Amino acid sequence: MVQYGVGCFAKSLAGHDKDKVYVIVRVDQSYIYLADGSNKCIANPKRKKCKHVQQTGIKNKEIAEKQENGLQLTDEIIKRAIRIYCK
Repeated sequence: MVQYGVGCFAKSLAGHDKDKVYVIVRVDQSYIYLADGSNKCIANPKRKKCKHVQQTGIKNKEIAEKQENGLQLTDEIIKRAIRIYCK
């Protein structure tokens, strides 16, 4: 079973948002919570089952450190990280 980590990039495999890139902001037992900074913000992340998401294996250090240290993570940081990843 794949371990999903906070701060990692993930791609949606199913649903109306197929092939969209997100950042994992929270992990539950059977669900992961994703944010992209524009449509799905940190305050209201998208909930998806683990089998409907493919983790890319690339972790954004800035996002992961802020989440682990309990610092404020903003939608602008997530948008910037996704924009850099997609280039």
